[in-house]
Order: sequence, then structure tokens, then C-alpha cells
Amino acid sequence: MAKAKTVFVCTECGYESGKWMGRCSGCGSWNTMVEQQAAAPAAPDRRGASMGRVPAAPVHIKDVTGEKVPHIPTGIAELDRVLGGGYIEGGVLLLGGEPGVGKSTLLLQACDSLSLSGKRVLYVSGEESVRQVSLRARRLGVAGEELFVLAETLVSAIRDSIEKIGPQVVVIDSIQTIYLDTITSAPGSVAQVRESAAYLMSLAKETGFYLIFVGHVTKEGAIAGPRVLEHMVDTVLYFEGERQSTLRVLRAVKNRFGSTNEIGIFEMQAGGMVAVEDASAYMLSSMTRGVAGVSVTCSVEGSRPMMCEVQALVTDTSYGNPRRMCQGVEFNRMVLMIAVLERRAGISLASRDVYMNAVGGMRMAEPSGDLAVIAALASAALDMPLLEDTVFIGEVGLSGEIRHVSQMERRIQECARLGFSTVVLPPTRGVKKEDFPQIRLLFAKDVSAALAATLRKGRKDGEQI
Repeated sequence: MAKAKTVFVCTECGYESGKWMGRCSGCGSWNTMVEQQAAAPAAPDRRGASMGRVPAAPVHIKDVTGEKVPHIPTGIAELDRVLGGGYIEGGVLLLGGEPGVGKSTLLLQACDSLSLSGKRVLYVSGEESVRQVSLRARRLGVAGEELFVLAETLVSAIRDSIEKIGPQVVVIDSIQTIYLDTITSAPGSVAQVRESAAYLMSLAKETGFYLIFVGHVTKEGAIAGPRVLEHMVDTVLYFEGERQSTLRVLRAVKNRFGSTNEIGIFEMQAGGMVAVEDASAYMLSSMTRGVAGVSVTCSVEGSRPMMCEVQALVTDTSYGNPRRMCQGVEFNRMVLMIAVLERRAGISLASRDVYMNAVGGMRMAEPSGDLAVIAALASAALDMPLLEDTVFIGEVGLSGEIRHVSQMERRIQECARLGFSTVVLPPTRGVKKEDFPQIRLLFAKDVSAALAATLRKGRKDGEQI
């Protein structure tokens, strides 16, 4: 009898090797290679290109005709925003997030909304019993008549239930608990996750239902299992949030049917996830005023302008090397702004600790917040508050110049709507003070000019500085 072939597979990225290694060659993780039996050949009816089917013939692209596939709303506005308007029939979504962030809660609310609109939904729970799911559903007020719950982990049993019920939407919570009985490895292994997902995805493409996978995340925050899973699905969403905060951010990192720049904002309450429609007002509801080291900027996430408060704290170091810590602001970007501040504005931070935070659990991903970071650092280093009700918008270059950013008019309008009196921005073509009489515009060419105008009494309205 032939000896069963085994391989060593990385539990972080899915990299396979014929021998054990202490460090994975694929992702560089240590002690993640586990021994598994090699996957058996695929069953004939498992994939879309199964035996017995007529193979597809190539066609010229100009001869392909078809109507535009519409997006079907889920009934949750923030989720629809991130998806690009809703879901697509036959599409596959992968939702990841840390334990306890609210993935199951959000999906159960979405399933309820879809069932109330007439869609038949199957919620497959591999981690909780039907009773546990029903208890959470009662707490959330879920009562959709077309919502079915199944506690199952075997793929063939899930397939039979799908064929019996005929749902339009299927949720698998989570993919790490599902397994194929034709594969000998344990549920959650790389082989099981990859093959189980491939089987269900081919079934979704053939049948036309929308498939949603819930994925666990690693300690680094990436979705656990093989990275090929992210390449196979149509949409990848991450649900982010701090345990100490009720704010939750739904962010798209891949979307074949929409933009990846949009984000959805929710607030965790006793009754479930509640959409935050006016994110700017929510972020600034408890804004710190008149304190050194605090500045405000306006970023644009997709089509949504959002205000963000930036806080900095500068103290004398107690160690040989000064500490640099930040949250919500990219670390390398903060270090870059510290260097610009020292070289171009003459404010030395070489022997001082620097701590920075974007309030509210937000993450500043675009460079339009550079000027706000500079202003907060300078204010904290000099212990001088900035002008109240002032917003800083602009990208900062290495020579200290302030550069133009996109959608400036929309940002200024958002600042005016929320009652801010002053906006510091770079000299921008197309933006004139006459177009915004309700707000004061300070056009700054470089960092020194911007700090000089806001760390003391400001200049005249719309004056070039």
C-alpha cells in the first residue's frame, strides 16, 4: 500500500512545502508550517468545469451582448454604500474582522432586511447553535419570515439545504468551520478552507445566489487562511473598530462591482449596528477646543467628506532615544512630518517623545491631513493652542511647501456646514474667497506661513500668506 503523501502548509498564507521550515518562505511568519495530508483529486462534480458538461467555446468580445447587471440593495444604507449600491446575483463576498467587532450582528441585520423585502435568505452558522442564533436575533429584533437558520459545517449538507430552500442569499459564518468530507485534514486548515470555499463559490455561480463568507483574522489583522481566497471572491470587506469604542468602520479592500474608496460607519448599540449618516458631526461631537496639540482636517473617503480631529502630545524624553507612537496616523508619515517641521519650521523634536492620535478610531489614509499633523505637532511642541474653529487641509512636501489636494470645494463646503470659521489651504486654482463668503480662507504657500498665521492672530480674510 502506497504511503500517503504529506505536505507542510503555512497557516497564515497557505504556502506549501515538501519539508518543514521554521520560517515560511511565502509570508515570513515563524512556526506556522503544519503537516497535512495532500489534498485528494477534485471530485468530478465539484467545480464549474465538471466532467460531462459541454465545454465553453471562445467568443469575440464585440459579439457579447447583455444587459447591465443591477445592484440589489440590502436595506442597510452604509453597507450598500461600500458594496457600490448593493449586491450582485451570483457574487461572492468575504467579510473579515476581529472577534467581537460585530460581523455576525451586522450580517444578521442585513439578512433580516433582505428577508423583509421578499428575499429568501439562508444563514449557516458553524460556530453557534440555532438556539444561540435565535437568542441574538430576538435581541436585535430580527423577525424576517423568509430568513432560515442552519447550524451545519458539512459542505454536502449545506448544499442539500440550499437546493431544498432555494435562497437568494446565503451567509456562511464562518468559512473556517466548514469542511469537505473528501479531504482528511481538519476544519480550518488551509486545504479545507480553500476547497470548501471553491465548492460553494462554484455552486453560487451556477445557481445565482449571493454568497457571503465570514472570515477570521490573524493577530496581524489579515484574514486567516490562504490568500488565494481573497483573490477568488468578488468583494473583500474589513470590519474595523476598537473594543473601547462603539464606532465601527466597514472598509472595502477589493470590489469588482464598485469602488474601494468608500467606507461605511456604524455605531454599536444595544439594539445592534446603527448607521452613522453624518459622520463629521459624530466625530466632532466632543471635540477638544482651546488645547495645545489639537487640530482638525477634512478628508474624503470615496464620495464622503469627513472631519477628523488630530491630537499630538510632545514631552521631554526619559530615555536615551525619544519615543514615536501614533494611532490612526501612518507612522512613517508622522516621522516624515517631524523631519519637515524640524528642518523647515525650526521646531526641534529630536530629544522629545511624540505621541499622536486620530480621534474616534479613524484612520487617516490620504495625504490631505499632512498639514493638520504638522499643526498639531507644532502646537504641542510650543504649547500654544491653534486658532479655534480652524481646519487644516493640504499635503506637505519635503521642502515644506503645501500642495493641492483633490475635491477642495467639497471639503470647504463641509467645513462651512459644520460651523468652522477658518480653513488653511494651499494656493489652489479655481478656489476663490468670493465663492465661499461664509468662511475665512487662508492661503498658505508653506508650513512656516501656515503656522505663523494660526499660532497667533490670523491674517485678513482670504489673504495670501
